[in-house]
Amino acid sequence: MTAIEQPDARPGAGWDVLAADGSVVRIRPVREDDEQALEAMNQRVSDESIYLRFFGISRHMADEYTHHLAADHGDHVALVAEYGDDVVGIASYETLRAGEAEMAFLLQDSVHGRGIGTLLLEQLAATARENGIERLRADTLGENAKMLRVLVDSGFEQVRKLGGGVVELVLDTAYHPMTLEKMANRERAAENRSLQRLFSPRTVAVIGAGRRPGGIGHELLHNIVRGGFTGSVYAVNPHAAEVADVPAYPSISAVPSAVDLAVIAVPAEQVLDVLTECGKCGVGGAVVLTSGFSELGATGRELQRELLEIARRHSIRLIGPNCLGLVNTSPDVRLNATFAEVSPTPGALAIAAQSGAVGIAVLEHAGRTGLGISEFVSLGNKVDVSGNDVLLHWWDDPRTAVIGLYLESFGNPRKFGGLARMIGRTKPILVVKGGRSTGGRRAGASHTAAAATPETAVDALFAQSGVLRMDTVEELVETARVLAVPPLPRGRRVAVVGNAGGAGILAADAAARLGLELPELSTAVQEQLAAVGAVGTANPVDLGAAASPSSLQQALRALLGSGEIDCMVVNYAVTRAGNVDEIYEAIAAAGAAAELPIVVNCVGSVHAAPEIALADGRRLPVFPFPESAVRALAHAVRYAEWRARPQGVVPELARVDAAGARGVVERFFRRSPEGGWLDPLQASQLLRRAGVSVIPVVTAASRAEAIAAAGYPVVLKTAAPGVLHKTDIGGVRVGLANAIELGKAYEEITSAAGDPRVLVQAMAPKGTELAIGVVRDRLFGPLLMAGSGGVLTDVLADRQWRGLPLTDLDALDMLHSLRCAPVLAGYRGAQAADQEAVLSVIHRIAWLATVVPELAELDINPLVAAPSGAFAVDVRIRLTPSAPEPDWYGRHLRGDDS
Repeated sequence: MTAIEQPDARPGAGWDVLAADGSVVRIRPVREDDEQALEAMNQRVSDESIYLRFFGISRHMADEYTHHLAADHGDHVALVAEYGDDVVGIASYETLRAGEAEMAFLLQDSVHGRGIGTLLLEQLAATARENGIERLRADTLGENAKMLRVLVDSGFEQVRKLGGGVVELVLDTAYHPMTLEKMANRERAAENRSLQRLFSPRTVAVIGAGRRPGGIGHELLHNIVRGGFTGSVYAVNPHAAEVADVPAYPSISAVPSAVDLAVIAVPAEQVLDVLTECGKCGVGGAVVLTSGFSELGATGRELQRELLEIARRHSIRLIGPNCLGLVNTSPDVRLNATFAEVSPTPGALAIAAQSGAVGIAVLEHAGRTGLGISEFVSLGNKVDVSGNDVLLHWWDDPRTAVIGLYLESFGNPRKFGGLARMIGRTKPILVVKGGRSTGGRRAGASHTAAAATPETAVDALFAQSGVLRMDTVEELVETARVLAVPPLPRGRRVAVVGNAGGAGILAADAAARLGLELPELSTAVQEQLAAVGAVGTANPVDLGAAASPSSLQQALRALLGSGEIDCMVVNYAVTRAGNVDEIYEAIAAAGAAAELPIVVNCVGSVHAAPEIALADGRRLPVFPFPESAVRALAHAVRYAEWRARPQGVVPELARVDAAGARGVVERFFRRSPEGGWLDPLQASQLLRRAGVSVIPVVTAASRAEAIAAAGYPVVLKTAAPGVLHKTDIGGVRVGLANAIELGKAYEEITSAAGDPRVLVQAMAPKGTELAIGVVRDRLFGPLLMAGSGGVLTDVLADRQWRGLPLTDLDALDMLHSLRCAPVLAGYRGAQAADQEAVLSVIHRIAWLATVVPELAELDINPLVAAPSGAFAVDVRIRLTPSAPEPDWYGRHLRGDDS
């Protein structure tokens, strides 16, 4: 089962965030006991800053302002910024009217330029948004350039007004795409500065480096030295003068120069004291190899929490604990700070692995295949540096072309998805996600909830964010080998060519199975292939067992220049009559000017090199089996298609009534404070507020009431509570034409259900039955499902899942990916369904899940997709009291948001 981590729920704990210079700042709500610290800050603030904030030089006004925020309990919110041991800034808003507030800021001069004002603004806007404030106003002197720059550059949408030397800014607190992009860019810059001393240190100290070979500290120190680290390295061992020919010192404080990176390999009970000493000595980064923390249970979790507190207090970025270490193969660094036997070679793949063993496997396989890596990090328990952090770090890294992750848990999946969408536009992200077990599947009270598993949430996240999910580490490395060599495929058309007919057939079968197209080649191209000796010219192309390097080169050039293909698989079986080096040279000569990807399958030679070098420095990957070559190529095609696709927009919807939807919810909770299932009338009302067409339904408690409510033809269903699948107990009758048929159906249904209550509903138009649903996941948020409906829902398991926000292209992809999509389009002459109406329903349900955070489950089954529109027939909705959600997109360091 997928492991999911808990958000930090400590009351008033605040949020640790990175300043622009990479140091750690804590943003938290103001407390009454802050007044003295705030007064001290006021004394440190310059006269100019006082004037610009209060439009006059009056420290008394500053003290009154901070006293009001700390001591009064009025209609305001205030946040302070702590830097080291001092309060260095405060931000607040005062409510003016419903949905609108006035904000103000005061910052200590010594921290100007570190982005702390922007951090306060981001968190203030997030707090305001959670409290229903849609707009924040600020009156600022036109000469206050620093504050104006913070507000204007924030990314929050704004309206700006000028007058009388005062600038009035009105900021929209919503997270618009541009807002999130600017926040991500600021976070990326801060992360890079913060992680610089981890990944590119000038000095490294290995604390706990034993004198004897075989120990973790000793072997890691040996790897650093053997790897040719370009900086200075020291051992910390109170019982030795040197370790592995490296100078040793009794403590980190005794090391004669400043230390950027400390690698800690001491027993768990000593780690806290060691890290505290590192903090006092100004160490910027730490890798804790030691185990014995959260993986051991409650005691270990508390020890790990204290470890994080120490790191944050001293602005130390920390990898681990319980990890393998990190690697940077840059010629300027050459750092192998791991205790693995593998010596990584430079390359284009950056890897982060939560498991040390998996990390070793990736390093070994990448090296064996010639791929090489740019950087590697073993995340271990992820107490601080996480997958999201390294994504930001590798976003702009010029040496990294492909990013690979092995993850066993998600801390902040929604933020991961947002980052992946942005990063994936320039660099592919490949993920092996551990824990695919379906043991966590719950027997839900709706089709949607029953079908939802932790893995459906992960798959939905990856599908929307362009992440390529790999089943194995081997598959990740193989796919990275293809993606690391430009260009990307321009389409799905693949040519298979070689001297091995059997291998060609296997490659063609794999291509067809994975959705690639094998076009039949034109007559002109086939004639060129026949002229160079091809015995099969259609596609796959068989050059015959006796094919020479020259004939292979000519055949490849004919195909590459044809314009009829988008990518190529070359199969070559090595025989005694052939020469592998000459074959490689022929492929390299033909592929030198190719503007499409080429993968090679070399069969029958254990000595064949894993790559073919081209004149321009690119290296074509060589695979031992045709299926693995095609699989990696198919992943590259999928990624290229996603990257070429526009990002889409969340559509604006007409005929939606947010106030009406909230009214239905509030009336329900007045009667049912603990939540529960809405009755059919309430469920229909809520859907109609979203603009969804619902077939009218009436509840009847007797045969006479049912007959009186009917307008023929009619449908009769049991209304017995707790009956999920009505058809399973014979609780549904359709097409009832008159009162006699209805009366008979009433007796049968109520007898089967043991309840006299029934639902009387008009017949829906004829069409394709779909199921549309929502289930709210604690970390992933609302998950939308679309699939085949009616009795086929569980039989076919034809479903697609997506998360929020849902763009127009997300919804279209969702619908077109269903196996029933051809039926919707009008199969074999049938009239097509109104697909725009179906897409509208999907977006309206997404809207409803946004405006009703209490929506725990929603199930429309069936939704009839007819030529005349889309109509909800059977609706089930469950509401639960909503709890405030963390700000998933905020710039919070790990431990605060995951």
